[in-house]
This record gives sequence, C-alpha cells and structure tokens, in this order.
Amino acid sequence: MARGQQASQELTEVFNQLWRLDTNRLRPGTDYIISLQGRAGYVAQGSNYARDRARAPLFTYVNEDKLKSIDTYAHFINLLDNYEASTGVSETVTTEELQENRLFIDSIMETDVMKCAHKYLVRKGQSPSDTAQFKRQLYDIWFRLYHRDRNGGEDSCGFEHVFVGETKYGQEVMGLHNWVQFYLQEKHDHVDYKGYKARANKDTPDEDDHVLNLQFSWKGLVKPVGGSFIGVSPEFEVALFTIIFLMETDKMTSVVVKVDEYVLELVVYRHGRSIGTSYPKLLSSNNRDL
Repeated sequence: MARGQQASQELTEVFNQLWRLDTNRLRPGTDYIISLQGRAGYVAQGSNYARDRARAPLFTYVNEDKLKSIDTYAHFINLLDNYEASTGVSETVTTEELQENRLFIDSIMETDVMKCAHKYLVRKGQSPSDTAQFKRQLYDIWFRLYHRDRNGGEDSCGFEHVFVGETKYGQEVMGLHNWVQFYLQEKHDHVDYKGYKARANKDTPDEDDHVLNLQFSWKGLVKPVGGSFIGVSPEFEVALFTIIFLMETDKMTSVVVKVDEYVLELVVYRHGRSIGTSYPKLLSSNNRDL
C-alpha cells in the first residue's frame, strides 16, 4: 500500500472516531430541514451570473434554540460578526474579540471531539501535550492574522476565510464553507442558494446528507461551487482540518477519506503557520457516486 493510501486509511479511522464522538451534530429532518431543489449549472470563475435552480432557501428550518443552547455553537456564532469581508481591508481586533476567540477555543477544548484530536496529534508528535500550549497552537492556526491581499494590511485569518467568508476586490466570493454561517446569512437575505452541484449523469444528493457541494451568491457575488459539511459541530470541523494541516507541510494537501457513509476529498491550503483555506468535497454518499 502506498504511503498516501496508508495515511488516508489512518485518517479515515481517526475521523470516524471524531464523527462518532460528535454528539453536538444536529440531526437532519429533526433539528434542521434543508431543501435541495435543482441541480446548479456551470458558472465560469469570475462570472457573477448564475441561473437560479432553487427558488426557495436551502434551509427550510433550523432549531435555533437548540443551536444557541450548545456552548460551542453559541461561542462560534459570536465570532461571525467580527470580520471585515473584503480582503485588502485590515482587520482590527478588539480586546472583546480576542476574548471571544479564546472562549471559542476553550469551549471546543471541553468536547470529546477536540480531546480525541489533541491526543492523536500528541501521539503523532505534532502538538504539545500541555492543553494551554495546544490552545495557543490552535489560535495560531485559525486566528492569527495575515496578509491575503499583498497591498493591504493584515486582512485575513483561517477562521474568517473558512467559516465566515471573504470577498476579493468586490468580484469574487472566497471561503464560506460553514453551514451555520450559510444559514444565518441566508436568513438575513445576504445568501441566495442557487442549487446543489453534482457531476453530470450522477445521483442527486439526499436531504439528510451531512456533506454537500453548493452553488450560491453572497452579497451579490457568485460562488460557482463550495463544499460544506451540514449539521456538524464547529469542533468537528476544527478538529478535522487541524489534523490535516499539521500532518504535512506542503502548500496544499488533499486526502480522500471515508467518513461515515461519505467518501470525501478534504482539502487544506497553508498560509505559513496558519490555514489559508480548508473544505470538504463530496465524492460519493452511501455508495452512490455523486
């Protein structure tokens, strides 16, 4: 077996362990309901016109009371309004926002998902065993500001790009791979869901699938395709992508793993010691080729 396959096999085992431990994952059809509607068409990169194959929102219902009653989601939601969407515009981090970042990391570190991820990374020699030091490592990976646009100041960080979303020169949507942010932006009419993405002649995804490839517009700009977990907890995504980030040093890492019933390609781009972007790409579900 090639080294890459062995690594993917090991990661498959670890990620399935995280999946089983993710008790904060919401249940489709109960805690939230989505409406997939039509298959989205082709949109050229840089174009901001997409035929709308979905007249209704993606999210028909989300149990917000349940969402806000779970610590990690509550702290996560507090972070979503802390960022300036446009790259090239410096981020100003207030003392209150720094505190919110720390509270989020503290809350996810209380979960079995992150404890399991931490244990694994210590075993692999990638993370310090001391919890306070590991929290600092997480902070650097996800919250340390860096220059995404060379002309501006420190305008981005991993968390902002992946979970909140950014715009580039007012022409392109970058990141925004998180279902909670998608739901909240859709609720406020900032996001317009255009339809699901699947390869030609392939099966359609299900409405209880926990991973989807989506097409949407945000603030008037089109994202031709964006992969996103649906219903999973913030700690699950942080754990997954932190592990992939720390296991290699290349500019880009892509691993194919089977998590629960989903065959996924998980992609991580590095920006120095921080995450540039990370997202899932659904390849197949329940042995259906998508």
